[in-house]
Amino acid sequence: MKIKCRFLRLFIPLFILLLWFAISSTNIWSSYILPTPVKVFSTGIILIKNGTLVQHILVSLIRVLLGFAISFFIAFPMGIFIGLKPNVRYVLNPLFEFFRHVPPLALIPMLILWFGIGEISKAIVIILASFFPMLLNIANGFSNCDPKLIEVGMSFGFSKSKIFYKIILPNAINDIIIGMRIGLGYSWRAIIGAELIAASSGIGYLILDSQSLSRPDKVIVGILAIGILGIAIDSLFRILTKKLEKGKC
Repeated sequence: MKIKCRFLRLFIPLFILLLWFAISSTNIWSSYILPTPVKVFSTGIILIKNGTLVQHILVSLIRVLLGFAISFFIAFPMGIFIGLKPNVRYVLNPLFEFFRHVPPLALIPMLILWFGIGEISKAIVIILASFFPMLLNIANGFSNCDPKLIEVGMSFGFSKSKIFYKIILPNAINDIIIGMRIGLGYSWRAIIGAELIAASSGIGYLILDSQSLSRPDKVIVGILAIGILGIAIDSLFRILTKKLEKGKC
C-alpha cells in the first residue's frame, strides 16, 4: 500500500506536467495564454541567475516572517489565557468569529487610507490573516488537557506552575504547531494578495508586473515559487512536530 501511495504521489505531478506539455505543444491555446514547460523552466533559470526571483522571494519572505512572528507573540499568551479561562472565551467568541470570517484582503483599502502602501499595511494584513487561526488552535490546546492528568499532578504535589509546564504545555504542543502551520499558510496567501494590490516588490508584485507586460511564463514562475516555498516551510514544521512528539515520548 505504501509503495502504491508513493508511486501515485510521484505520478500525479508528473502526469500534470506531461498534460501541460501536451496541451501547450498542440497549440490548443497560444503561448500567450499557456507557455510550454520548457519556456517556463528557462525563464525561471534566467530569473534565478540575474537575482530577480531571489530578490522578490526574500522581500516576501521577510514580510511574512515579520508579520507572522508579531502575530504569534500576540496570539500565544492570549491563547493561553483564553484556553485556561473558559468564561473569557465564551464572552469573546462572537467577536473572534466575526473577525475570523472577515477576509484580511477586504481591509486593504482602509489600511491603505490609514497607513499608505508601505510595509505597515502589509504587516497588518499578515497579522490579521494568521492571528485568529493560531489563537483558536492555541486556546484549544490549552483547554483540552485531560483533567485526570492534572489530578495526577496535584496528587504528586505539583504546584500550579509545575502542572502548567509539565502537563498542560506539553499536551498543547501539537495544537500550537498546527495553529502555526495554518497561520503561516494564511500569511502567504495574504501577503501575495496584498502585493498584488499595492507593492513595488515581492512575489505578488512580480506576478502582477509580469501580467501587465504580457509575460505568462514569468507569472507561472512566480506561482511555482510560491508553492515550492510553501511546501518547504510546511515540511520544516512537520519535522519540528515529529521531533517534539519524540521528545514527549
